[in-house]
Amino acid sequence: MSVPNQRINEAVRSALDALENRFQVRVLYACESGSRAWGFASNDSDYDVRFLYAHPLDWYLSVDEKRDVIELPLSAELDVNGWDLRKALRLLGKSNPALLEWLWSPVVYQQEDRFLSSFRDLAETCFSPRRCYRHYLHMAAGQWRQYLVDRPRVRLKKYFYVFRAVLGCRWIERHQRRVPVPFALLLDQVLEESDVRAEIDALLARKAAGEELAEADANPVLHRFVQDELNRLESRSPVDAGPSQIELLDDFFRAQIREGMGCP
Repeated sequence: MSVPNQRINEAVRSALDALENRFQVRVLYACESGSRAWGFASNDSDYDVRFLYAHPLDWYLSVDEKRDVIELPLSAELDVNGWDLRKALRLLGKSNPALLEWLWSPVVYQQEDRFLSSFRDLAETCFSPRRCYRHYLHMAAGQWRQYLVDRPRVRLKKYFYVFRAVLGCRWIERHQRRVPVPFALLLDQVLEESDVRAEIDALLARKAAGEELAEADANPVLHRFVQDELNRLESRSPVDAGPSQIELLDDFFRAQIREGMGCP
């Protein structure tokens, strides 16, 4: 586990303390997400803080549907938002990639140790290769269509987001397990095409040096790889690991709420 510099860490902890008091919630876990967690942030990238939280029991015992997301106003550096525990568990049952990446983020700001250990175990038990694969494939295809395909000029950093999802599909296809968070690990483990790797490494080096990756001519090597791989991945789908684990999710949710009340 790593943390940003002390100033950022203190700013995040202050923001989390304030929202606990304002919304009367218990922050169970908070981490960095996105490019800083993946390992290809620019020096001026925002800090994307994501967290999981729980309300007291009475909040859940209501006939009204209540908002299950907390989003703080954007600051110059921090983008802070989180999901209620019940929402997170629903998404865990669907093997939501964003949630899984939060849980194994290399940058953790705050955690309840017992909660995180148990939640990670539950995530591994409930993991669905097929659902996670389809999520990543949908993300890759959406980014590809919106920002890269049929465009003579493209935003170069969008290649990273498409490749992150495409290589995530490759990982699941080969290992039938959750996708690791660091982008460098995916490159090392599942990208064998040397010409494609050279082009990605060149873009990463430019980004790490602080160069703004604005619009430029489309890269034919990267374009060809993405198009071919999306076509191939679309025709495949991993076998699922097993039936729904809704009972385990319910049991976990009830135990966490009881614990927050001080109940055994």
